[in-house]
Amino acid sequence: MAKNKINAKAVTKKLLEIREEILKDTASSEESRQPVELDQTSVGRLSRMDAIQGQAMALETDRRRHIELQHIDAALGRIKDGEYGLCQICGDEIAAKRLDIDPTASVCIDCAKY
Repeated sequence: MAKNKINAKAVTKKLLEIREEILKDTASSEESRQPVELDQTSVGRLSRMDAIQGQAMALETDRRRHIELQHIDAALGRIKDGEYGLCQICGDEIAAKRLDIDPTASVCIDCAKY
């Protein structure tokens, strides 16, 4: 683990809380990701187009949530392996402020630029 004295229990708790929130959001938006009915008698063409656009946005949001869950799982793995807080590219410490803002950060700010 990094020298900047990371509280692994606190970070793990924070990551698990974020993970739980993402899973709740995913479950609550299930209906908006369902296929749009093409029955023109119940919904007009413009309303259907609006529903299709809403569905596309919900699917993209779900895709982003999935990626965030992968980042959280990776960060939890780094905590378990004792590598949390170390840049996965150069091996230097990741600034504590960066980890406070994004506890899933896997690279230092210098490596993130490239």
